[in-house]
Amino acid sequence: MKFASAGPCTWLLIGAAVSSTQDVIAEPQLSINSIPFSTRAYWMRQSNTALAELSSPCPFAAFGSVIVNHTGEGLGELVCIGANSNSQTGNPSMHGEMAAIANCTATLTDPAGRYKLTASEAQAAFAQLSLYTNAESCPMCASAIRWAGFREYVYGTSIETLIRQGWGQIRVSSMEIFRQSFDLPNQARLIGDVLTNETDPYFLWQYNPDYPCPAGCERRSGTCKEKSS
Repeated sequence: MKFASAGPCTWLLIGAAVSSTQDVIAEPQLSINSIPFSTRAYWMRQSNTALAELSSPCPFAAFGSVIVNHTGEGLGELVCIGANSNSQTGNPSMHGEMAAIANCTATLTDPAGRYKLTASEAQAAFAQLSLYTNAESCPMCASAIRWAGFREYVYGTSIETLIRQGWGQIRVSSMEIFRQSFDLPNQARLIGDVLTNETDPYFLWQYNPDYPCPAGCERRSGTCKEKSS
């Protein structure tokens, strides 16, 4: 990695002192930051596959993230992934985005790894990276994304959709977090509602007993669990 010195989507550009909002109808050929929608779709699907790290094919809180370097050519380079692991770790803050940021920090600064960056170099590198997550970040994670200084933050399913489906959420949107973070030095772009036809189903079965379970799972005791062999 070299660091330089699908449907409707929404984007918000935040600068150091000025914020602006604009709704964009994203046709499949739409490019944002010179990145085509097909590339956005590819990495959004990879945020779903990050869930393979978890032990169940139907994790209850199926929130996954990937962090990508788009500064080169082609699809870009995967730097790290993260999946919601608060139940596995006992750490209530270990949402998918927080896990991904922690994993990236460890990856970038590993003295035996590929990048071998110093702590300060790793912090600066986030300004060149894009975070994809299959559902809109909670205020904690959206704030962490801004503090990290990511170039882009791209999400699928919205908080609004999660709330309608019965999920408990802190009702502060990522858009609001970005609007209130214009004092931060790094410019960031928020791109929302990407590939929701594929991300929404990850969050529809948990509180709807009539919604089909994910592949490899079946209804038992009111929830979806891995099929018995």
